[in-house]
Amino acid sequence: MSSPSFWLDSLGPIERRPPLDGDREADVAIAGGGYTGLWTAYYLAKAAPQTRIVVVDAEYCGFGASGRNGGWASGLFPVSEARLSRRFGPGAAAAMTRALEDTVDEVGRVTAAEGIDCDYAKGGVISLARNPVQLRRARRDPGFVDAGEARARCAAEGVLGGVYSEHCAALHPAKLVRGLAETVERLGVTIHEGTRVEQIKTGQIKTGRGTLRAAHVVRALEGYTAGLAGHRRDLAPVYSLMIVTEPLPAEFWQRAGLARRETFTDERRLVIYGQRTADDRLAFGGRGAPYHFGSRVRPKYDLVPGVFEALRATLTDLFGIDPPIAYRWGGPLGIPRDWMPSVGLRDGIGWAGGYVGDGVAAANLAGRTLADLILGRDSDLTALPWVNHRSRRWEPEPARWLGINAGLRATALLDALDRRRAA
Repeated sequence: MSSPSFWLDSLGPIERRPPLDGDREADVAIAGGGYTGLWTAYYLAKAAPQTRIVVVDAEYCGFGASGRNGGWASGLFPVSEARLSRRFGPGAAAAMTRALEDTVDEVGRVTAAEGIDCDYAKGGVISLARNPVQLRRARRDPGFVDAGEARARCAAEGVLGGVYSEHCAALHPAKLVRGLAETVERLGVTIHEGTRVEQIKTGQIKTGRGTLRAAHVVRALEGYTAGLAGHRRDLAPVYSLMIVTEPLPAEFWQRAGLARRETFTDERRLVIYGQRTADDRLAFGGRGAPYHFGSRVRPKYDLVPGVFEALRATLTDLFGIDPPIAYRWGGPLGIPRDWMPSVGLRDGIGWAGGYVGDGVAAANLAGRTLADLILGRDSDLTALPWVNHRSRRWEPEPARWLGINAGLRATALLDALDRRRAA
């Protein structure tokens, strides 16, 4: 592999943009060239074309989660609507749900309008129930569908029912992030790659290659936030790993379904996620890799053979095949202590993230919200309950390492118990 994911590698060699070369002034300076930073730049540039916007990234646009994820632009939010309702009221909770669901369509609208060919296909998401315990869980969801309808969307082995939502689109994540970077450059945004951020404070982003000074600065580092001075306990970098098969034959797809490129998962507790790619591969991922002491992020953590084998075995269990695997990769995502993503602006410093793995659409919503906040516009978006939310910081080590890894182990054990009960 010459890059961190199949998605990025499929685009060919990455040509980096020039790094920052000395101190510079801007109106808005953005740390992070992933979805959050680029969507923020996009909506600011569209709303206020005269704004001087500079984006910096330690590697290149899409190097992080934006170029490695499962390609689900979903209306999912890691905090349930019921929990949001208890804390913020039913109206605010419903508004958050509607805003994310509408965002799935917004991503499709903008990519079409800007000519970003990212293989966008809004087929929805099907969560399969494949044992009686999972079926009982699925029946409690308003989106419950019977076995026939679930199998019509994804004909995995042993499907008893499922939960379907139309609010999800499959896409090629690296095509989206690289296309978005090219789009904002056409709108006048400056991007500097190979420029590592060392410190963010009011009025400036300090990098190893100079200081960016701006009236507004934005932190959009997601899983890499813990590497920033003063932010080690803000978001825990937890790894999600993926595999992708070689293109599969037409007879497999005639049996397996996913005719509208529905994204798919099942009702187990430990997250799995998959999609049928535009070139007829299965791209499939899941959690289970350990959290690393001190919130460390290292390239070697992207590759965990045991997790890759578990993902391959899960595909075999789901579809009754032993597929040829073309790529294996992984990367960190950001998890806040209360699992509540946030977007906000205080004292000239904007931030967004903590998406817990559901950031493809949420980052677009965050970008639109940050644009409104920076421009001083009161809107429906700036009134959403995640705006200016502050999560409690993670515990110091070793409590953080013990707690997160114990949670991962307990989740896997509960799934194993469900399987034994169903046997």
